[in-house]
Amino acid sequence: MNQRNDAHIAETAEQIGQSAAADLGARPKDQMRRTVAPKIEAAVAQREALVAELTSEPVLGVPAEVAQEDPNRVTITRVRNHPHTVAYLKNANANLKLIGYTEHGRRHAGLVGHIAANVLRRLGFPAREIELAEIAGYLHDIGNCINREQHGQSGALLAKDIMFDLGMPIDEVILVMGAVGNHEEERGHAVSTIAAAIILADKSDVHRSRVQNADPTTFDIHDRVNYAATRSFLRVDSNGERRMTLELTIDTEMASVMDYFEIFLSRMVMCRRAAEFLGARFGLHINEVAVL
Repeated sequence: MNQRNDAHIAETAEQIGQSAAADLGARPKDQMRRTVAPKIEAAVAQREALVAELTSEPVLGVPAEVAQEDPNRVTITRVRNHPHTVAYLKNANANLKLIGYTEHGRRHAGLVGHIAANVLRRLGFPAREIELAEIAGYLHDIGNCINREQHGQSGALLAKDIMFDLGMPIDEVILVMGAVGNHEEERGHAVSTIAAAIILADKSDVHRSRVQNADPTTFDIHDRVNYAATRSFLRVDSNGERRMTLELTIDTEMASVMDYFEIFLSRMVMCRRAAEFLGARFGLHINEVAVL
């Protein structure tokens, strides 16, 4: 007659229980991955399409008199195609993806440049300032190829070399450097119209297509909030009351409005100050409700 081994039975039962618990825990995660995966794929496709659109032409045609006055000026197209710009942006985004950040590559750069230029255009600023805002917006995050910390300051120095290489006048170089070096909420300020436009454009880019993490079960709060934002648009009203409103549509099943404010409140304060620098007021609408 075999002797019963209670210790072995207990150990086996525990192992079976742990395996069953792990399986039960995995099922919701697998279900979430299956549910979200197609949406992430669609967001990636949207990001690639946006890159193609944003890197094809400037935000608007330059007035003929500006082009005739200085046909050799440094343009967004020349900056965008400079080999250092291409390399800096590629590696900046690779670095941030590695440490779990949202997209900071050509899509974000192009969009920030377009929004910044459109802000100044809608508010009636000179054509050359509009061009410089698009240039500064495209270059604002290249410092991430060095380090995330103080990337605005390091990016300004990298941008200086690109612009000098292209022959930009020193007064314009300083304007672009100041805008690039002042876009971070931890230490930045609206020191010029271009800097103010970059701040507003940068902080307005909250959208699902920025999420680079393909596994929703490992999303941090930044991934969740960006993924939840299915629409973001900075509306600039230049008629009558000068006002700009960031309009967001947030899927509250993925993130709450409080999640948004947890990580973006300081950025919204910075946007308000930047709008005031431009002689405008700033507002925030989430799911068609005015919250600021």
